Amino acid sequence: MLPQVPLEQLNAMGENTMLAHLGIQITELGDDYICGTMPVDHRTHQPMGLLHGGANAVLAESLGSYGSSLLVDLTTHGVSGLEINCNHIRGVRSGQVYGKATIRHRGRSTHIWEIEITNEEGKLVCLSRLTVAVMPHDR
Repeated sequence: MLPQVPLEQLNAMGENTMLAHLGIQITELGDDYICGTMPVDHRTHQPMGLLHGGANAVLAESLGSYGSSLLVDLTTHGVSGLEINCNHIRGVRSGQVYGKATIRHRGRSTHIWEIEITNEEGKLVCLSRLTVAVMPHDR
């Protein structure tokens, strides 16, 4: 179960990082999921004017990593993305995309997140899976 942390606190952690540069915002926390948004504009476009697949990956990994950081004691453990897979399904030229990361496995040393990214009409844009390593600080 994800602890309910104020969204302002989570978004403040993203200041002066890639999240701030891309305009990613955490918008919701549930028992087993975390949601966020990302604008589709000049910051997230590829040269053909579509949402860059790498931007999808940044949103997906950010949501899963935030989620994992809420599930561990950060004074004793760290979390780090170990592997990410993204299937890009639909192009987006403008507006916003919405990500929802749901935890599918919560082990001692790994977490697995499934991330759905949708457009403003609720259509699937990208389906991603993220494996996060959970490591004690003394390793």
